[in-house]
Amino acid sequence: MTQQTSTGVVHLTERAPVVTGPEMLASLVPPPQFDTATFDSYRADPAYPSQEAAKEKLQQFVAGGAPVKRGGLFRRAPKQAPAKPGVYLDGGFGVGKTHLLAAVYHALPSRRKYFGSFIEYTALVGALGYRNTVDLLRGADLLCIDEFELDDPGDTMVMTRLLGELVASGTKLAATSNTPPNALGEGRFAAQDFLREIHAMSDSFETLRIDGVDYRQRAIDGSAVVLDDAEYTAVVADAASRGVASDDAFAEVIRHLAQVHPSRYIRLIDGVDLVGLRDVQVLTDQSEALRFVAFVDRAYDAQLPVAATGASLDAVFAAEMLGGGYRKKYLRAISRLNALTHAVHDSADAA
Repeated sequence: MTQQTSTGVVHLTERAPVVTGPEMLASLVPPPQFDTATFDSYRADPAYPSQEAAKEKLQQFVAGGAPVKRGGLFRRAPKQAPAKPGVYLDGGFGVGKTHLLAAVYHALPSRRKYFGSFIEYTALVGALGYRNTVDLLRGADLLCIDEFELDDPGDTMVMTRLLGELVASGTKLAATSNTPPNALGEGRFAAQDFLREIHAMSDSFETLRIDGVDYRQRAIDGSAVVLDDAEYTAVVADAASRGVASDDAFAEVIRHLAQVHPSRYIRLIDGVDLVGLRDVQVLTDQSEALRFVAFVDRAYDAQLPVAATGASLDAVFAAEMLGGGYRKKYLRAISRLNALTHAVHDSADAA
């Protein structure tokens, strides 16, 4: 495990974390900010009725489906389509999909349930092997998959096969994405086998659309906070006096991410209270950009403030990338970066 320091400055580029399969399995729980997420604490926006409707549908899902109303003595109850084993929350950024997914996790009274991102599950397969992963997860009552995304058709085919085996053994599935399941992969891959796998998977899910405004943008001005060198130095020093702050050149972090498996990014920031990135530069390489997105997701899950100099983090992805197949993924990362850079001042004020 990563060595933790009580206070001071650390460098992410000096960390080489290792995560074992059992540790990965034990970590499949909701992120800390959703430890207490419930259906009651979900605040549906009255302007978007689909939010309340999705919440009610998920409550039915947890309860095993709505009860079938019986007819009179000589009247047959109307036939109802069998409930699908999975629910799929499709919506934009910051409309509460992860909150609702965590609420499903907490509401289901079961010891065998897991909550993780798509990349965490595929990393588990990579660490333990496919058959061992199936054996470990088989018998689980619920599998929650946050941000079901397709960076690689091979990973997706492995995941759909895994879900198929788990569904056959009685596991319920709950997933979120910014794309409906039958549209995953559009504009990216066209391999026939891949598309067949996706369509087969989509048959296991009832899709619930959630509309709304990104809650992360409601209280901020829509852009990331950029610090000058003096401000950055002061912020990092202040954070290091109260806890642990990381301080690295952005380009060096990007290079280091290529040497660490994305499943281990969470350990890169283990014990860190603030992430410092000096001289942010616009990313033009797709692989570098996708790795940075995965890193941002882990930082956001940990609710780590991000202090940065250089280019604004809301413009860190080159314009041509925002027009490609990963557009939604990059926009979600920008939304999260905006929130995390504003959190620097919130944490300083709280101190």
